[in-house]
Amino acid sequence: QVNLVESGGGSVQAGGSLRLSCAVSASISSINAMGWYRRAPGKQRELVAAIKTDGMTDYADQMRGRFTISRDNAKNTVYLLMNSLKPEDSAVYYCRAGMADGGVRFYGMDYWGKGTLVTVSL
Repeated sequence: QVNLVESGGGSVQAGGSLRLSCAVSASISSINAMGWYRRAPGKQRELVAAIKTDGMTDYADQMRGRFTISRDNAKNTVYLLMNSLKPEDSAVYYCRAGMADGGVRFYGMDYWGKGTLVTVSL
């Protein structure tokens, strides 16, 4: 069984920073990408950023320039550094792992974490 464990969520004031981490419990051949998604209250889950083992990344437009995704392949861990946080960034952030194509789009079987809450206040 593959488990994803997120950490690093919390409360921060607008303009502040947080770094999220997601560790995959096992190294398996069916994973070549990891990513972060978020769901704000009353909204659909949306892509934040994703990264492949070769380093290729994809970002949602509204996060580009403020958020940075990175990974440590040896540790099966992905990170999300969030800077200049805004109240509208408040959401539950979920980690996803699976296979992705050349455009860093996931396909096929994937795995999800339980989420970590980020709250940004004025």
